[in-house]
Amino acid sequence: MEETRIDMRDPAQSDPAEGVRCAQLCFKINHTMPYTEEYDSLITKLFMDNIGKGSRVMPPLNVVRGNNVKIGKRVVVMNNVLMMAAGGITIDDDVMVAANVQLISNNHDLYDHQIITCKPVHLKRNCWIGAGATILPGVSVGENAVVAAGAVVTKDVDANTVVGGNPAKFIKKI
Repeated sequence: MEETRIDMRDPAQSDPAEGVRCAQLCFKINHTMPYTEEYDSLITKLFMDNIGKGSRVMPPLNVVRGNNVKIGKRVVVMNNVLMMAAGGITIDDDVMVAANVQLISNNHDLYDHQIITCKPVHLKRNCWIGAGATILPGVSVGENAVVAAGAVVTKDVDANTVVGGNPAKFIKKI
């Protein structure tokens, strides 16, 4: 998987307008009554219509670069999620994301901290991400896989498996 790089000193790359758009929408979402038309409209704007029918994202949430997030149908994202999406985040149909999960598709270069290094995160169909788990850049979680609560996932997770721990390791086949 190829890494992309963003120089935060270059406004054309860093896209400060997208940062402001997401920060303001997240603030509004986090102060709006869920399960209302107003709330649903704000969520749709945050993800720029890239959210499937029957999906629900609960407040509070913090999303950076919501224009790089795609959410499938019947997805549930619980409270206090963090999505750092400079590298792209794709959530397929029927995925469950528990509370306090961090989906992180970008990091800082070790030598030049103003450079953001980016690799996509992909949560494949019907996987389940447990409470407090962290999914790091470049990771794909396979179909029907389960990531245990509190896990830190640094490598791809095979389909139909359970992983847990820090760093996450194979626990069992489903």
